[in-house]
Amino acid sequence: MEVKINKEIRQYKENIFFGLSLRQFICSALACVVAVGIYFIFKPILKNTGTVSWLCIAGTVPFALLGFVKYNGMTAEKFFIAWIKSEILTPKKLVFKPSNLYLEMYRQCQKGKKKIKKDKKCKNQKRRKKNV
Repeated sequence: MEVKINKEIRQYKENIFFGLSLRQFICSALACVVAVGIYFIFKPILKNTGTVSWLCIAGTVPFALLGFVKYNGMTAEKFFIAWIKSEILTPKKLVFKPSNLYLEMYRQCQKGKKKIKKDKKCKNQKRRKKNV
């Protein structure tokens, strides 16, 4: 007798109905209810079965996405909340301002050298005036 054990315990899903998790089963049931509702609402209006079937498919897609799709380990609701937080609530305009540390140090050294040269010139001129 073999017992299957997942390598990663967090990947374990409990199957409730027909091999589906509770979340998947509820979303599938809602998709069926929406498809039947769209069919009975639009069948007398459009009288074209092909168009009505496309409307039914379009109506069930959101429920299929909510129930079955995961992105980076997040369910659809968590993904939409994270997307709204990152894109709408806290939009950021990132501006790149490069700074060259070595160039700044070089300029400071050059300023220091010029200052030292000026100080030496001043001292030399004062000595010359004293000697004269």
